[in-house]
Amino acid sequence: MFDMMKMMGKVKEVQDRVREAQDRLGNITVEGESGAGMVKVVANCKKQIVKLDIDDSLTGAESKTILSDLIVAAVNNAMDKADETAREEIKKSTEGMMPNIPGMDLSNMFGG
Repeated sequence: MFDMMKMMGKVKEVQDRVREAQDRLGNITVEGESGAGMVKVVANCKKQIVKLDIDDSLTGAESKTILSDLIVAAVNNAMDKADETAREEIKKSTEGMMPNIPGMDLSNMFGG
């Protein structure tokens, strides 16, 4: 028999774990790069840029357009990795908490 109170308790527990995981995302960092490592961006999993490193060979005026393109590529790479890592962190935090219902991905439901 379906126990609604037990299920509601599980939902609250899942919400608490997701909230805790989301709080941790600011401390988890990923690195994106472009131009064979000439531009590197470190971002946290809250999609905030933490560090930008540009190889000295790219700082000349003639390289401005290339540098701009490489920074955009590195930032986008870091943001993709941050999204993936955040989804994995949320999934780990809620693993085994809810029944496995085909087609129901809780990581997306909670902002993953």
